[in-house]
Amino acid sequence: MIPSHRKSSLRSLSALALAVAALSLGACQQPQTPASDGKPAATTDAKPAPAPAPAVDTKPADAKPADAPPADAASDTPELRIATIDGKTYDLAERRGRWVVVNFWATWCAPCIKEMPELSALDTMRDHIEVIGLAYEEIELADMQAFLKKHPVSYPIAILDVADPPKAFDTPRGLPMTYLIGPDGKVAEKFLGPVDAKKIEAAIAKASAQIAVPKA
Repeated sequence: MIPSHRKSSLRSLSALALAVAALSLGACQQPQTPASDGKPAATTDAKPAPAPAPAVDTKPADAKPADAPPADAASDTPELRIATIDGKTYDLAERRGRWVVVNFWATWCAPCIKEMPELSALDTMRDHIEVIGLAYEEIELADMQAFLKKHPVSYPIAILDVADPPKAFDTPRGLPMTYLIGPDGKVAEKFLGPVDAKKIEAAIAKASAQIAVPKA
């Protein structure tokens, strides 16, 4: 028969062994990863966020042209000869001596639609300025005509082939995208984002001053 004090010692040793075993098993378990909140993990070398860009609409990725022209395809003196939706031909070269606003836009672009009335007024009220709208989207002629009944403008509209846009201009990175062409046919200013009459007339005044004052 085992003495009672020996039984007590054995029970203590057994309890101690079980405790050590439990601690050993716990140390082998990897800590559980916290549930992800769906956001990408922050990187340690993340740079400060850039300043907000102008409000522009961008075309969905699946609607981008497959073969965009190279970045150096644009010209300082762009050429543009294109059929407009009214059946006429618009030739930029025939507008020499006037300021021309070349506006890339689309019917799905909210900022584009917002600026259309002011561009139309500018085209109507300023004899030395005219506007041409280039619809950069895949749209049927009938659908464009229906859209313009709801959003009429005074200037001509042409529908571009998004797979083969005019190579004399940069492929739009966002819409609206607007070029100001000077009376000499050269690009005086380029705007990415909405424009209004004030911006355009300020750009004309600036470009005119640079032309009028010869460099020393």
